[in-house]
Parts: sequence; structure tokens; C-alpha cells
Amino acid sequence: MAELKLIALDADDLAVISAHLQDALFRVGDLAWLPAQRRFAAVGNRFDWAEALKGEAQVAYVRRRAGLRFERVLAAQLTGIDLAHKEKVLSLLAVAFEPSEPPAGSLILRFADGAGIRLQVECIEAELKDLGPAWQTQSIPQHEAIPPRDA
Repeated sequence: MAELKLIALDADDLAVISAHLQDALFRVGDLAWLPAQRRFAAVGNRFDWAEALKGEAQVAYVRRRAGLRFERVLAAQLTGIDLAHKEKVLSLLAVAFEPSEPPAGSLILRFADGAGIRLQVECIEAELKDLGPAWQTQSIPQHEAIPPRDA
């Protein structure tokens, strides 16, 4: 599969990015809030769900290195994340948008175990981009709605 590059400028676009990031793994040390640039950026390992859901038994499960950035960020709040533990790995469940006074609102990054990041933004401006390296993985993240391939 070709490298992914997605831009989000509204909630529908953001839902597509969220779907591609489900079960992405991020080290706390690879999360960056850059207030002077009004940017939040992260680098992680996304599970390639598009490839995994093809249903072909010979298709290997793949993770890809990917960069995520949000522009026009006014503030960032963390829940259940200790920035001192830079090696801790967070599993991303979803990215959502809660509007306030349009086009402003909050971008919510929900992680497993109740951790989260809330970004106050002027508007939605996000990018998800594969950064090149991809590798096979033996395991697939398990969810009740998605049966294993051999089922």
C-alpha cells in the first residue's frame, strides 16, 4: 500500500484520520506541544487497518511509522499522562472534535486506560502522514466488533 497522507479541515475529515490511527502506539516522549508555533505534533506507530481488513489470509499485519500534527492549537491539557515517563507507550483509541464557537473547539485524543489529551483549537487543521518505515507484526489489535481474520 502507498504511504498515507491525509489532511483534516472538518469533523468528517478528522473521523477518517481517527480511523487510520485506531490502535496507534505513541511513546510519551514522542508527543510535543509547541505553544510558540501553536502546534501539537506526535510520531507513533500506526496499525494499518486498511491492509489488515482486506480479508486475504496471506496479507501480513503491518505497522507504519507515522507523524500527526495539529495546527492553530491554543492550549493543551493532559489526563492520565505523566510527561516524566517518556518511554511509556500510549495506545490511541480515537480522535474526536467537540465544537464550541464555530469553527473553534476541542480536539480530543482518547487513549486506552483513560488517558487523554484535549487541544483547544481555533479550527480543525490536522495532518496524518506515513513517514516511510513499515514492518510486519504478528498480532492484530483485538476489538469485539472485528473478528480475527481466521474466524
